[in-house]
Amino acid sequence: MRRGLPFAALLAALIVLVVVLTTSGGGTTYKLVFQNAGQLVTGDQVQIGGVPAGSVKDIELTPSNAAEITISVDKPYAPLHEGTTAVIRSPSLSGVASRYISLTPGPNFKPKLRSGATLSGDSTTSIVDLDQLFNTLNPPTRRALEQVIKGSATQYQGKEKLANLTAHYFSPALATTTQVEDEIASDNKAFTDFLVNTSNLVTALSARKSQLTDLVSNAGQTANAVASQSQSLSQGLAALPDTLRQGNSTFVDLRSALGDLDKLVAASKVGTKGLAPFLKQLRPVVTEAVPTVRQLRQIVYRPGANNDLTDQLRQLPHLAKLTDVDFPRAVETLRQSEPIIEFIRPYAPDLVGFLRDFGQGAAPYDANGHYVRVSPVFDAFNFTDDGNGGKLDPKPPDQRGVSPALKFGNLRRCPGAATAPPADGSAPFVDSGPLSNADCDPSEAPSR
Repeated sequence: MRRGLPFAALLAALIVLVVVLTTSGGGTTYKLVFQNAGQLVTGDQVQIGGVPAGSVKDIELTPSNAAEITISVDKPYAPLHEGTTAVIRSPSLSGVASRYISLTPGPNFKPKLRSGATLSGDSTTSIVDLDQLFNTLNPPTRRALEQVIKGSATQYQGKEKLANLTAHYFSPALATTTQVEDEIASDNKAFTDFLVNTSNLVTALSARKSQLTDLVSNAGQTANAVASQSQSLSQGLAALPDTLRQGNSTFVDLRSALGDLDKLVAASKVGTKGLAPFLKQLRPVVTEAVPTVRQLRQIVYRPGANNDLTDQLRQLPHLAKLTDVDFPRAVETLRQSEPIIEFIRPYAPDLVGFLRDFGQGAAPYDANGHYVRVSPVFDAFNFTDDGNGGKLDPKPPDQRGVSPALKFGNLRRCPGAATAPPADGSAPFVDSGPLSNADCDPSEAPSR
């Protein structure tokens, strides 16, 4: 009997161990519905207040494409109460796939949640991964953020000890900042006014962001220009003390001249009495002249090459050198061509008439549109007046061209001599100049 007691005790211990192993860790199960599983895997921890309180048992996809997470909560944390919330968290930003579920239990005075209850909607919050934040940024912003990070690395390169020293003083700086915040909180109205005015300032700057961008760009160009003249700036700063000493002496001497200046001002008051009405009348003129002055400025100076008056004036010396040679030649050419033009001018109507009538006379179609070839024949007919309007009788070929009405050798016709002279004697035209010097013969004209 005594030999059976140890065996019975060992058997009881094994039964208790099996019961503990088979019942411990099972806990109470709940279902959590999240928008996404946030890279959770089966076996991840469930924590309450940073203490492990269970684990993830199963992950499924709902018909609405949400993530249904089945968890088990161990005692003494189970059962949970209504008002419990769940959040998927990451232990640190450096973790890529490590996740856990953080539970915030509801108050104990609220009803208990039954085993298998489901938490969803406002009771669950999915994790926001760092890459989701970066995905909200457009490519230019991400490149700029990358440059900021690289610039920060460059900034601290070789200055690690100084950065550590900065961290040593960081805590006192925070304490001082706390004092500043306490002072700000003690005068809440002034701080509120400051925030409101700052908001108005930021709004005004946002409305003029293009001008602000130009200002920053111009300031950068100015800084680069100043940096490129660092040597000159150093020389100017070195000469500044002497300049200030001379300026001090000048101001001392100027003090004695103020008395004479007062006399000048007193004497000028008489002459400036009529200046105010004049300026009053001048003001509208100046206002109206603003557009004109703006346009004049664009004429005088405009960005670019060879497009304003300044560029033209710069080219005037070269133009003057050319005109010194070309203008005298042009004047001499006009002087020598004047007699020729004076002689040709009276023949202008004859030339125009020739050009006009030549096209009509040589036209290959008659009035009916038929092609004709016309060859003029002079003195080919005799005219006989029969009382009925007359008639034309053909001459024999040997008698053609011997009529006394035909004239030959008309080589010195005057202007207008191509037609019979009119009754008013306006043609042929003979002026009192070159034509009157036996250069043309008025008698060389058709008979009336």
